[in-house]
Amino acid sequence: MLCVYLVYLARAVQILSSEVQRMKTRSITMTFSNSCKTLLAAALTIAYGISATLMNGSATVNESVPAASVTPPVVENQRGEKSYIVQGLPADALIRAIHHVGGEVSREFPIINAVSALLTSSQAQLLAQNSQIRLTDDRKVVTMGVTQQFAVDNFVATQTRAAQLHQMGLKGDGVVVAVLDSGTNMQGTKGAHLLTDSRGQQRVLAKYNARNGQQSMPLNDDQNGHGSHVAGIIASSLNANGKFNGIAPDVDLVSVKAFDAMGNSSYSIVLDGLNWIYNNRTIHRIKVVNLSLGAEVRSHYWEDPINQAVMKLWQAGVVVVTSAGNTGTEAMTITAPGNVPYVITVGAITDSYTPYDYSDDRMTTFSSRGPTEDGFVKPDVVSWGGHISTKVDSLSIMQNYTKDLFGEDYQVISGTSQSAAVVAGIAALILQNAPWLSPDDVKCSIMSSSKAASTPDGMLAYSPFAQGAGLVDAYNAVLMFQRGCANSGLDINADLAGTSHYQGPTQIDENGQFYLVSDSGAVWSEGTVWNEGTVWNEGTVWNEGTVWNEGSVWNEGTVWNEGTVWNEGTVWNEGTVWNEGSVWDEATVKKESGDTHQ
Repeated sequence: MLCVYLVYLARAVQILSSEVQRMKTRSITMTFSNSCKTLLAAALTIAYGISATLMNGSATVNESVPAASVTPPVVENQRGEKSYIVQGLPADALIRAIHHVGGEVSREFPIINAVSALLTSSQAQLLAQNSQIRLTDDRKVVTMGVTQQFAVDNFVATQTRAAQLHQMGLKGDGVVVAVLDSGTNMQGTKGAHLLTDSRGQQRVLAKYNARNGQQSMPLNDDQNGHGSHVAGIIASSLNANGKFNGIAPDVDLVSVKAFDAMGNSSYSIVLDGLNWIYNNRTIHRIKVVNLSLGAEVRSHYWEDPINQAVMKLWQAGVVVVTSAGNTGTEAMTITAPGNVPYVITVGAITDSYTPYDYSDDRMTTFSSRGPTEDGFVKPDVVSWGGHISTKVDSLSIMQNYTKDLFGEDYQVISGTSQSAAVVAGIAALILQNAPWLSPDDVKCSIMSSSKAASTPDGMLAYSPFAQGAGLVDAYNAVLMFQRGCANSGLDINADLAGTSHYQGPTQIDENGQFYLVSDSGAVWSEGTVWNEGTVWNEGTVWNEGTVWNEGSVWNEGTVWNEGTVWNEGTVWNEGTVWNEGSVWDEATVKKESGDTHQ
């Protein structure tokens, strides 16, 4: 009995030492005798108390991957304090105000002129009495990977036609991609595909741990496996058939660790990582950032602190690619920062395990849908996100996801995290070929070259709120790049300055149903279903943004705190044809969950 107790006490201490700020002690699902249960509960309770005492930042509750559909509240520490993001005044004035009410400043985020602070409820109320100060809960952020039952080798480089670009010498050379995730494992033969490029040259420029604020170069710092998997899709090595398993196998990498072993993080930690990327973008020549993560939307896109940081990166010339979310098929379910109109938000399709037959490719059941709560159409594009495998160390993947039955080298995760990584790789290929392009130009190239899913009679198989512009095509995006078609009508400088904000083109009728009107007067509303024999037609771009009107219908009836928006679960009516498909250009919303059904 004592031995069993000691084993589990040691395990508790191990968890405490590795994740002292993020420990969760509930949900022990093994069977013990009553006396052992008592000892184990006592040990875990002691460990939890130590964790709370040592905690000097925000506390979030860990949950299994994928995350729950409703974001839990920020957890108090033993002193009754919660972590908040504080904005509205210059940083020095914010710090003085926080100290004046007796609060404690945890971190500073110059990228958005904000700080995080530990405050009791009464301190937060005192601080909020200043009308210039805005407090935001330091809420939970999760990775966007879901489980899958088995894996096959990765065909995504072939499916996107990136493999044809590889044969032409376009592999991402000279482009630096930053991956903000759970870290990356690069040790040994299984990790070498990330540590070195296809020529065997070391290509990892830096590693930063946003959880402890330290820059170092540990080869293995990914206890979850998600970050390694995402980085592998972007940049991995040769597969067994001698083809590149990643989209851009010769990019240089910067790895930023923000997520714990359970795939959880918080606003303050993610902001710290984004702030580091922003400050180091020039020295490391960072041109693309992959954010395979999401948080529940509780505000307009321009009010969310993570969104503000993402917009600053875009303004600074960095292409930001993010996942749409894994919340399922209901309207208005895309997570932040996917609801930012400027960035590239990616949904997920599956090839139905027939990688060379596009007729049965379909939207996954987990991929989140738009429009956003500010009326923008999201996702912008879709890519393969069901059962994508890549070469990673199997240990962390097996602990958090599902074992690959086809060999220990290649492991699988499904989710919009994976589809976002595909598009981040495509962005790198575009920038190798045309390094002068702006983020708006890269977005335009990807969207205008995508192919909308249509039925044989020319009808869209899915609405723009599900598929955006359609399925990405790396070959056309790189070699037939377009400019001037993305984010038109939007001014990111005015948006960040607070002088103008924007609403998207989506309209809502008297029955609460969403619809879009094209320049030709054609109307699209949701409701068609996937049919066999679908074809992917060339897309066009939907890109209007107008200045936000406080009297807009989009401004009525929104509930930001647990989030029902207008008419979730609306039945979408049959729509009119978009002859050449559609490329839509804006954002999405809300919470996160997962689905193993493809």
